[in-house]
This record gives sequence, C-alpha cells and structure tokens, in this order.
Amino acid sequence: MSTETDPNVILRVAAKGDGVTADGRHVAFSAPLDQLNEDGGLIKGPHHVEPPCQHFKECGGCSLQQLDDESYAQFVIDRVAYALEGQGLSVGTLHPPQISKPKSRIRASLRAAMMGKTFKLGFSGAGSHRIVDLKQCEIMRPELFAAIGPLRDFLKTVARRKHDMNVEMSLADQGVDLCIKNYEPENLEQREGLAAFAQTNGLARLSVDNGYGPETQWEPDPVTVTFNGIAVALPHNSFLQPTHDGKAALVAAMLETVGDTKLVADLFAGLGTFTFALGENRKVYAAEGSRDAIGALKMAANLSGRQIFTEHRDLFRRPLSPEELNRFGAVILDPPRAGARDQIAQIAQSGVPKVCYISCNPASFARDAKQLCDAGYKLDALWPVGQFLWSTHVELVSSFSKK
Repeated sequence: MSTETDPNVILRVAAKGDGVTADGRHVAFSAPLDQLNEDGGLIKGPHHVEPPCQHFKECGGCSLQQLDDESYAQFVIDRVAYALEGQGLSVGTLHPPQISKPKSRIRASLRAAMMGKTFKLGFSGAGSHRIVDLKQCEIMRPELFAAIGPLRDFLKTVARRKHDMNVEMSLADQGVDLCIKNYEPENLEQREGLAAFAQTNGLARLSVDNGYGPETQWEPDPVTVTFNGIAVALPHNSFLQPTHDGKAALVAAMLETVGDTKLVADLFAGLGTFTFALGENRKVYAAEGSRDAIGALKMAANLSGRQIFTEHRDLFRRPLSPEELNRFGAVILDPPRAGARDQIAQIAQSGVPKVCYISCNPASFARDAKQLCDAGYKLDALWPVGQFLWSTHVELVSSFSKK
C-alpha cells in the first residue's frame, strides 16, 4: 500500500492545524508522514521535530511547533492554494513562501490575573480560558519577552482576585510600548509606581485603559515607528505588521506589483506601511478609516514633503467608486481579516490596470479574488507570507492585472 492511500499515514496539515490521513481522520499535533499505530498512538515521521518551547500544546500562542521547516512552509503554501482551489481560481506564479524567523514578533497580546494564590501573565491556553504563565517564548522579540518578568512582579502587587487584565505590547523605535487594559491606578502611590516601573525598565511608553480608552502614564519621548526612513507617530491601539522581516517581504512584493506606476491609491492604509514604501517619486492617495492612524500618516507625510494626499474614509461604508478609482494606475489594499467585499465590487467595475491585494485571511481573499477574476482581472502572481510562525495564520500579497 502506498503512502498516499495508507489510512494510517498523515498526508498533510489541514487549515486548523490538525494532520489529516488518507481516510479523512484528523490528528492533533501530528506532521506529514507520521503514522498511527494500532492503539491510535503516533509514530513520529521524518518531518516531526521536537518543539522548542516548554509551553507547547498548553499555550495557545503556537500550534505547529512539531513541524519541521519544510512541512511548515508547505502548510503555508497549501493554505493559500486550497483557498484558491475552493473558488475555482488559479494563479500565474505562486512564489515560495517567506517565513518569519523565531523570536521576531514585535507585538503580543497577553492576559494577567491572580489565579488562586498564584499570579499569572502569559497567553491564553490552547482552547481554554486558562492563562499559561510564560517562562519561555520562541516567537517574541527578546526586548518584549524581557519585559514580562518585571511586569509580572509589578502587576502582582496591584492585582485583584478574579479580575483579568490584558496587556498589549509593541516594539516601537524607542523601545517597548506597553498598555495595561482593564486596570486603573487606585491612588497616587500606584500611579507613581507605574512611572517608576516604566523608568526602571526603559519602556518607551506605558499606558493604562480602564475601559474608556488608553491613558498615557509614561512617555519621555514621542513614540514613533519608522517606515522607509520616515518616522510616524504611533497612536494607541495602532496596527503594526507583526515582524520586520515579514513586513519587508510584503513591501517587496507590493513594489514588484506596482512597478513604475506614478499615481497609486493605498486603501486601508493604516499608518502608512505601504504608502511610505512607495518612495518620493510618486503621487499617492492614502485612505484609512481610523482617525488616529490617518492623522499620524498625514502629519508624517507633510513633514517628509512627500506627494501624499490623505483622507479619513470608512471604506466599508463608502468605498471608492469606479470613477474615483480610474484616476489611478495601481491600487493597493490591505483590509482586515473580513476582506473588502464592497470595495472589491467597485474595483471590479473599474478600469484600474494593476491591483495589489494584501491579505491576512486566505479565505476572504479568495472570495474577493473571484469577484475580480469574474470581472476580467487576471491573478498574475501570489506571494505567501508566514509572519505568525508556528500558527495557522497565513498572509499573502497578490498581483492582479486587467485583461
């Protein structure tokens, strides 16, 4: 019996991370070419490696650390290929995937709470509300992980029983930007303690949010992130690409798609990751629904002297019309996970020669891509990107041209 038909051999890894046998059984924490024995146990195959983190299986941060580099790269490719196949689409060129390295993640969302007599700070447990008290992390940048121990010690002194706190961490130009949510200092002593903690640990910014929005407690210098040499103010709760190398891969693929086009629209522009990457010699229209983000982009654009026109615009409620779109030689869009159904419908009716669609959800991308292809666009190339190492989240850049 061949490997392809043997019902006890894991053939591939499905979208949610389980290994799948030829007869359709799903097996958690398995790898391609693993085998099931008569008792249902797993015989590890050539692609099954020892997970590098002590918290693997209990932590919800990573679910695929048992895969070697080859099979994880194949998983990233398959996530994209199967999504396209589900919509009956094909792509001219499917590029090899760009996989981010370990310890490269520049943002993380953690939970903290007093559990019995023990205070815990870490990711949620896999498939549960438990908190895994992080003693090791193989995905976070060392600068972020280094803040966890001191933060645990500090929060332990202010924690209340049965009261969860959430911690948002990002790496900015000036260092770690940290926001503690569902917490408010109760007195002057606690506020002074926050400032002392931030200063001692060299934080770029420390904020608290009791449910009414972030309130800055410590920010010795204005916090920024830099895109293509341009420093942009970092508002609270801003979206950042999760790794620097992954961002570079997305930008490189976008630039290849846009080519030498001189007039470009950047939709769902955020803080300007792609806007500023387009350089000085183009005219760029940038639209974004977050008022804080587009305000930061506009200020940085004005200071840089770039030819960038910004608009605060909700592209779900008011997408650009075909008449507006037809002014541009290329359109870039990087929507949230839900995709951009309404904006894609308008692009489909336009004559825009080039479309670069950046997505963090292969399923919603494939749905939107079908709408473009049905309207006469050709899916020329696609670049899979695995910024969320060892997880099932996959991103991509795609290049469309009008036939």
